[in-house]
Amino acid sequence: MIVLSILCTPICVLKVAGVDAGRKLCTLIGTRLGYAGGVTKLEKGPRGLRRGRGARERIVSASQQLFRDQGINGTGMDQICAVAKVSKRTLYQHFTGKDELIAECLRRFDPDILPEVFDRTDLTPRERLLAVFDIHAPLCPFIAAAVEIPDPGHTARVYARDYKRDFAARLTDTAREAGATNPERLGEQLAMLLDGASARSRVLNTETLATAAAIAAVLVDNAIPTTALPFGAGGVEQPGHHNDDAGRGAALRSGRGAAAEHPGQGHILDRITGADLIGELH
Repeated sequence: MIVLSILCTPICVLKVAGVDAGRKLCTLIGTRLGYAGGVTKLEKGPRGLRRGRGARERIVSASQQLFRDQGINGTGMDQICAVAKVSKRTLYQHFTGKDELIAECLRRFDPDILPEVFDRTDLTPRERLLAVFDIHAPLCPFIAAAVEIPDPGHTARVYARDYKRDFAARLTDTAREAGATNPERLGEQLAMLLDGASARSRVLNTETLATAAAIAAVLVDNAIPTTALPFGAGGVEQPGHHNDDAGRGAALRSGRGAAAEHPGQGHILDRITGADLIGELH
């Protein structure tokens, strides 16, 4: 009897139903074995190299970078493939087209709605409201997508609309926790202020969030009664603590405190009262 030595090269990994998790079965080139369950074929890049599941992540990452840097309409699928180092065939194995890819990029952006601010336990609710304006970021991708995609029913536009509503809801919940007399109005005002500052920063190619933070402080102080402020937040120091907000940035100063630091008729907080701001923004 002749025994042949065969080098087995797997061409696909099979998921076999009814077996323990983690067990895999490899089929050989040229065989047609029966199996139960789906088949996950190994992906190949532009040079025919197997790239595994990392290809999808590279496609999304490259798309996020390109969409941010040069816009959605200014980015082609060929360029995405080049940056992600995948073939166009591989890209279309993961996404049916550019629309689905855009939607996936937005779906992954900040899914928990700024947890690095809203979930902080070391800040008071009022401080969390103002800390939102400490986040320095380029133009909001949801605003950018809404500008570039005219169809309001597009999946990306739906994601953008839902995100903006959810973001305002988190502001509203925090405003309610802080004791605002009208938390819904304050949440909507702060959301509008933040989006406006983001868009204005892009148009003017300059930083406008510091000004937005000062206006936000006035809005917050006028919406939250003094009696609702936590102990130590209204100019009364907590025992063993110094009432110094410098470490948290200008966004954590109160509007009245900021006005005191900038005397004179030229400063925005000297010329605009809280009542004027509420009347203009609502």
